[in-house]
Order: sequence, then structure tokens, then C-alpha cells
Amino acid sequence: MSAEADEIDIRSMRALDGAWAADIMARSEPWLTLRRGRADALKLLRNRRKQCFIVRSGGERAGFLVLDLNGPLGGYIQTIGVAPEMRGCGVGSAALRWAEARIFKTHRNVLLCVSSFNRDAQRLYRRAGYEVVGRLRDYVVAGHDEILMRKTLGPLSTLEGSRPREPRPARTRALPFARSTTQRTRRATEKNQRQKKPL
Repeated sequence: MSAEADEIDIRSMRALDGAWAADIMARSEPWLTLRRGRADALKLLRNRRKQCFIVRSGGERAGFLVLDLNGPLGGYIQTIGVAPEMRGCGVGSAALRWAEARIFKTHRNVLLCVSSFNRDAQRLYRRAGYEVVGRLRDYVVAGHDEILMRKTLGPLSTLEGSRPREPRPARTRALPFARSTTQRTRRATEKNQRQKKPL
């Protein structure tokens, strides 16, 4: 059964959804290899700087998403998780498309990291148009890299309605000693001019 055929509904995560997602993470790859337990998952899902969503298919919980739109690169998909019984049904692909649409409303790039051992996820992202832009060696655990991938609409400077920023003029303020030096110079000049005037 394909999630494309079923109705996919993605909404903000509630506390019970978070507990369900944390359980999935604690007993699934890539989190097992990355040594991330339930406590780590709950900490991530309760982080107010992240946007956490539950993915439902046919009215049942099927997966979850964690987005980070606050980082220096913006538009970062931190986690896509799918319930074991829903893997291979298109839930991950549907969640990815939804996340991209949300991010591309305000960002030119969607970024994500995928573990070097997670070949299925790498294939999914490549099929969806992502390119490898970097590799973080031994980033989470020794022996496994995190591969940074990006899907782009183009350079940041091509944002609709944007134009290159004009450099802001530097704000200058006369220093107290500079002001007094300028005043002394002006007074000396005026005194010299008075002395040169014929009587």
C-alpha cells in the first residue's frame, strides 16, 4: 500500500505523538548505530527551537519530521522517521516533499545530513534531487560519517523580491580628543588671520 494513495496528514506534534516518535527512534536505525536513546529523542522533540510534526496516513501515525529553520544555514531537515510497518510505503517520500514545500516558502536551500551507513535514505534523497555538498567525518560516532546534502532553488541572491543589499554607511562619531583638537586648530587659524589683517 502506498502513502500516495492514502491521505497523508502532517500536523504539529503533541506530547503523546512525541512519546511515540521517541519510541520509534530508540529502537530503529539510524539512531541505534548513532547511540541515541529515548532520552536523547525526547530532548530533541521537546526543543522549542525545532519544528516537530507528526505524519499520519489513513488516520494512523506513520512517521514524524523535525525541522530546524533557525540555524545559520536555515532550511534544515533534522529528522525524518517512519514507523517500521510503514517503511517502503511512500511515507518518507511524502514527508520529504511536504518539508521541502514548507522550507522553500522562505529559504532557497533545503539541507539535511544522512549517515554514511544509511544507504536507503541516501538513495531516497538522491532520487529527490539532493546533491552531496560535504562530509563530516566521525561526526556523531567514530567510524561513521554524516553526509551533508542540499537541494536548491538557486543562490540566495535570487530570492524573489530581493536585491543586493547596499552597504550601510559606517557610523562615525567624533572622539572627544578629536573634537577638542579640531576646535584648537580652528581657534589658532582664526587668531593667525586676525594678526595678519592690517590695522
